[in-house]
Amino acid sequence: MKFKLHCFAQSGNAYKAALMLNLCAADWEPVLVDFFNGETRTDDYLALNEMGEVPTLVAKDVTLTQSGVILDYLADAFELFDANSVPEHREVMRWILFDNHKLTGSVAPLRYLREFTDKGESEVTAFLHGRAQFALNVLEKRLGRSEFVVGDEPTIADISLCGYLYWPEEIGFDWAEFPAIDAWLTRIQQLPGWVHPYELMPGHPLESGTGG
Repeated sequence: MKFKLHCFAQSGNAYKAALMLNLCAADWEPVLVDFFNGETRTDDYLALNEMGEVPTLVAKDVTLTQSGVILDYLADAFELFDANSVPEHREVMRWILFDNHKLTGSVAPLRYLREFTDKGESEVTAFLHGRAQFALNVLEKRLGRSEFVVGDEPTIADISLCGYLYWPEEIGFDWAEFPAIDAWLTRIQQLPGWVHPYELMPGHPLESGTGG
């Protein structure tokens, strides 16, 4: 099955889907979404994804949005990085929801403000940094007890949670302060098919003057 992933290199949420496709050795094609120049708000893109977000996965007659849903679909399709039981699947979904709400929910806007705007540090970045610190502490504690988030093998929970964490300098964190996370990111990086987001998806580097 041929997949098309509408994405761009700076999106950690798109990276979650792109990385999963690559780790599964899927036949897939990235389609650049010009997010920084407003493509996700155009009529054409909204017809594809009414939420005006990235990523969007298209496969035959199936169009899916939201990274967690895409990961769950791909885990079923390839029978890889999936849970081994119903209780384990609930645990995987628990961590994906934690990622979407707590980790990505704070790290993504924090990175955007620090890396892609000229607003500088503010009360907003301080607030987001604090929320990101809390979420990272939760993940650090979890990974201090196991090599991967749910058990001893990687699942889509790991692929979701790592999505924004290969840009520590852009986020403003030093993984030396989170040794369990640092080791876990290295383990994921060693999986066959791992590629850094800036190399896996189109759109990097940004054109001069874009994203301010």
